[in-house]
Amino acid sequence: MSSTQSRPRRMTGIGRVLVIVYAILALGATGRSFVQIVERFDHAPLAFTLSAVSAVVYIIATLALVFAGSRAWYRIAWITISFELVGVLTIGTLSLIRPELFPEATVWSFFGIGYVFIPLVLPFLGLWWLVTHPPTSTTSSEDAAARTVAQ
Repeated sequence: MSSTQSRPRRMTGIGRVLVIVYAILALGATGRSFVQIVERFDHAPLAFTLSAVSAVVYIIATLALVFAGSRAWYRIAWITISFELVGVLTIGTLSLIRPELFPEATVWSFFGIGYVFIPLVLPFLGLWWLVTHPPTSTTSSEDAAARTVAQ
């Protein structure tokens, strides 16, 4: 039999909400960037490329949060959500001080105003969740104890 400590945790509460919001943004950003790139890429290539980048970030962040029980995915979640935060703050600031760079809005323009500022708030919540929910790990002594009990 396996130890209950070695089972992955099920995500509950705010973790589920976070994953759902990330998944919705992933779908929204993917659809938006696909349409923009297919229909009028030459009009605003930087803005549309950044929308595609944000879509990839949201897809990876969604997967990383779902599988954050493993150390590798937990690390990927940290990297992805930190990148998202830097992206939102950078693009948000640039869209305010250099609007000519973005003739069309990106997901992160004006700190996500087109998405009710969710792109601005979400990485802070994601990083908070990662800090408060580190992956569970079993030490070698716990593994040995579990094997002894199973025999």
